Amino acid sequence: MKKLYQGPVVSVYLLKRSPWAVKKVNKQFKEFTESFYEMRLEKEAKILQNLQHPNIVGYRGLTKTKDGSLCLAMEYGGEKSLNDLIEERSEKKLGPFPAHTILKVALSMARGLKYLHNDKKILHGDIKSKNVVIKGDFESIKICEVGLSRPLDENMILSDPQVYYIGTKSWSSKEALANYGVTTDKSDIFAFGLTLWEMMTLSIPHVKVSPEGVKIDDLKALGTRPPLNADELDDSYQRVIELFKMCSSEDPKERPSAALIVETLEAENIQ
Repeated sequence: MKKLYQGPVVSVYLLKRSPWAVKKVNKQFKEFTESFYEMRLEKEAKILQNLQHPNIVGYRGLTKTKDGSLCLAMEYGGEKSLNDLIEERSEKKLGPFPAHTILKVALSMARGLKYLHNDKKILHGDIKSKNVVIKGDFESIKICEVGLSRPLDENMILSDPQVYYIGTKSWSSKEALANYGVTTDKSDIFAFGLTLWEMMTLSIPHVKVSPEGVKIDDLKALGTRPPLNADELDDSYQRVIELFKMCSSEDPKERPSAALIVETLEAENIQ
């Protein structure tokens, strides 16, 4: 197997001669820790089994290797995440992604979120560039990592208020942080908006990178719209900026639904 991703807890491999990717817990973890994360893999597998959409990585199987390690086999969505491409573009000092590329990613992500929210009543719960996989030159764009997802009720509200929203703080909406307010499908939309911001700025929201390392720049800024210097972007980005600002509103009622984003972008003939 070819290693695609090495994380602190899990690694993802490409199964040679097969369009499958395999996720497994890293062996250096102690037995009780490994057991906890294998339970997470089992949960992710159960969720993936019930999903089938071209913009969401598909389920292929859950099995154990000869050494007893639990493995989740998934559709191979692409060798690189959107975050990988952002980092590469930043290192090469290429500037923001072209506006048409950002809108293409936006439409694909919104279609996946519309399916999760409307058809499956699921809040993804951890939307960010690392959880979007890209194949080729944006030929395929798929949302992955559904292991932190939570059920929504018929009103698009987190169905169990006792279940704590996890997510990643830099992308989390204010209402989702520490259960500040009612968590709804619009929490995914806020994180979606910040993912578009990532593609324009090639940065991590609310994070400062220095020689000493990476840290959250201002805790009070979490859950707010990160600053964007629109003057550095030409007129082709106007639609992207408008979409980013709508989705990153602190008031969830002012954010569009995934279904409305899809309807609007399709009407604008985004390809």
